[in-house]
Amino acid sequence: MAISEINLRMAAVPIREVRLGSVTGFEGSAEELLCRSRCGLKDKTRSFSQCVGCATSKAACMVTLVQDGAVISHGPVGCSSCLHEFAFTYRVNSPLRGVEKPTQRKIYSTNLDEADTVYGGGQKLEKAIQEVFDRARPNVIFILTTCASAIIGDDVESVCDESEERLGIPVVNIPCEGFRSTVWTTGFDAGYHGIARKLIKPARKRSDNVINVINFWGSDIFSEWFAAFGAKPNYITPYSTVESLTWSSEAVASVQACPTLGSYLGAALEQEFGVPEIKTAPPYGIAQTDRWFRALGAILHKEQAAEDLIAEKKTKYLPKIAALREKLQGKTAYVTAGAAHGHALLSVLRELGMKVKGAAIFHHDPIYDNGNEENDLLTQGVKDYGDVPHFNVCNKQEFELVNTLNRLRPDILLARHGGMTLWGAKLGIPSLLIGDEHFGMGYEGLVRYGEEILEAINNDEFVKNLEKHAVNPYTKWWMSQTPTAFLGGGGR
Repeated sequence: MAISEINLRMAAVPIREVRLGSVTGFEGSAEELLCRSRCGLKDKTRSFSQCVGCATSKAACMVTLVQDGAVISHGPVGCSSCLHEFAFTYRVNSPLRGVEKPTQRKIYSTNLDEADTVYGGGQKLEKAIQEVFDRARPNVIFILTTCASAIIGDDVESVCDESEERLGIPVVNIPCEGFRSTVWTTGFDAGYHGIARKLIKPARKRSDNVINVINFWGSDIFSEWFAAFGAKPNYITPYSTVESLTWSSEAVASVQACPTLGSYLGAALEQEFGVPEIKTAPPYGIAQTDRWFRALGAILHKEQAAEDLIAEKKTKYLPKIAALREKLQGKTAYVTAGAAHGHALLSVLRELGMKVKGAAIFHHDPIYDNGNEENDLLTQGVKDYGDVPHFNVCNKQEFELVNTLNRLRPDILLARHGGMTLWGAKLGIPSLLIGDEHFGMGYEGLVRYGEEILEAINNDEFVKNLEKHAVNPYTKWWMSQTPTAFLGGGGR
């Protein structure tokens, strides 16, 4: 599949369905999915859908966490609810990143009402931008569009340009309304497109010791790893500043914690600003961690440092991994998560000797923006560990998850997003939610995850008791159907 070049002259990023051929509907095995991805993958639609994610919340996830920025949700006040969720995350996770005094989040809404949907909300947005500037004095203001502002046709780009000229700071239009794309991760691309378009500047000089890390909000593991190469991380975007984003163009390279998240920005930094992207998938599992450290060493021209670090880490952690494998051998698991991190969890589980009964992954990208298959952790995982059965691509769809778990009854459920472990627990299945995407990285990450999994499986008394008293909201009729009965126009 051909990948279109990134165009920072455009206000809106091309959606993933068009740019990457991404899908939210598939049933089969992981190997079958990869095979179909290579020869044209057709998205399957559902005749019934329970819930979907919103691209606006994913854009908010990125820009709300810029320390010296302010965010305006241009829409009804309800659309700004997701912004406050990420503000909470910002403060709770700041100790993981070593941020002693996280700045107060500056989050606002234009609060569009019925009159605005008739007469337009452009003037209201202009006044909001001025008031936010006067009150908060941010170094950048991000404007998140919503379905309401898009439907009424507000010219948000012009308002932003005029305000930027008047105020003397970047005012960034981020078109990310929920109906724009069925693939909610398009919101990540929208946020990063705005940052690359309005904040990042051409390098003044190239650094030889700063590496961009495109990530969510995980703990700081990269400082230790990069120190072995004489380098340090520049995290994007949680806890970034306008200054650190502006000169991310000067880094020696960029790496990603999650290709689903960083696909667009990694490619933009390389294409538009000359920062090479490490195109090897993130380090989950022993084989992939080996590849990743070697790729890092190659791009830094420090191959021997990579080999020394690999040898040191393996000496320390491989015996512990072997001990965990012995305890977890034969245990079964099921994974539900976003695409790339879900693939990472599949690698972690199988490296620990567990059998994966299946997965519910929220969408699938047949290819990433750099066009390199090595960036695809699912492809690498199938090569390293074999196929994954019962591989369902869905935009959450909890009714399918409950039905599947009831049939497969794994020893543990692993989830990446809040609210999903509830369904495993109600069925008496030990369920583990770890939001830190760095937790399972590297050789030490396998030990950390293995210990958490073992503890969850061995301490199942609570979920077993919960199963006895929990009420299943789904009917017996639904539980007797195949989990994907509504996929591809099926159902009644």
